Amino acid sequence: MSQPAQSPQSPQASATPAPSGTAVASSSSLSIPQSAPAGLITITQPPQTATSYYKIAPGNTITFGWNFTALLSTPAHLTVSAIGDNGNTYPVGPTDGIIPGDALSVTWDLWSYQQANPTQPLSPTGYQLNIWDERGPGAPLTPGKLHANNQLRFALYTTRDYTPLASWNCGGCTNNNAALSTYTRNPAFVSFIATFVIMFLSGYALLRHAFRR
Repeated sequence: MSQPAQSPQSPQASATPAPSGTAVASSSSLSIPQSAPAGLITITQPPQTATSYYKIAPGNTITFGWNFTALLSTPAHLTVSAIGDNGNTYPVGPTDGIIPGDALSVTWDLWSYQQANPTQPLSPTGYQLNIWDERGPGAPLTPGKLHANNQLRFALYTTRDYTPLASWNCGGCTNNNAALSTYTRNPAFVSFIATFVIMFLSGYALLRHAFRR
């Protein structure tokens, strides 16, 4: 007698699911008491003791990690996004920010995202990481269900391309030279220089005459 075929498992190379020993129950199989607290996310990577800085460059990735606390109902999925100080929202991870509901981490390839999104590239600025379930970022506190998290701050930066010395141009130097040229053509400046020269020559003549006596 033939065995029924099993459906294939989808790969999760960039999203780490929760270990079997910490799996949370599905809401369809568990009655959640109304006195239960809402489920929370605790960020474990990167550390939250200080702002972490990441360079936008080939091969550079960021791995965000977290744990669940008091979560009694597994989300259908998680949405992970980064909101920049420039006001733009960027999906985090290789699947447009949507990862399995029991994932405990996601890896973001900064350079790959940059190349794939030329119309809205990542900017060298500060970011706020946001994680929420299928109910969205504004879902109210619900017993046993995940409460959205936006506590992690991080920053991205870039470096400028090398410029040969022969091709370098100092715009500020040009402006300063122009300002100096304008200043030296001022009549008051010319009068000051003329007065200074006359006083210097007169004093020199007086001293010379005094020493000859």
